Amino acid sequence: MNIEKFEDIIAWQRARELTKLVNCNFGSSRDSNFRDQICSASLSIMNNIAEGFERKSNNELRQFLFYSKGSCGEVRSMLYVAFDLLYISKERFLLLMELCLETSRLLSGFIKSLNTTNKV
Repeated sequence: MNIEKFEDIIAWQRARELTKLVNCNFGSSRDSNFRDQICSASLSIMNNIAEGFERKSNNELRQFLFYSKGSCGEVRSMLYVAFDLLYISKERFLLLMELCLETSRLLSGFIKSLNTTNKV
């Protein structure tokens, strides 16, 4: 697999979508600590993919993909808080959770592919 730019990475595309939805759902929340944390965590997913890719080293890319997976976990955890505190509906929770899980699975697959190849 030869990826020319980070925008071609499907995990980055999903992370971008997740970031947009998180910001649409929580960007105007009055709970500024919660809002800032979940928005920052979602943004970190896509930015770490981009930063790792631009370093042009599989080892560094792999490390940044793991950072992205960590941020995915943080967003998922915060989605539970959002649901428990009634910041979002069950339907919205399930939609965001599925997108987050899909992004995490894509990151895992990408990491696995880097473990078996020397090309980005």
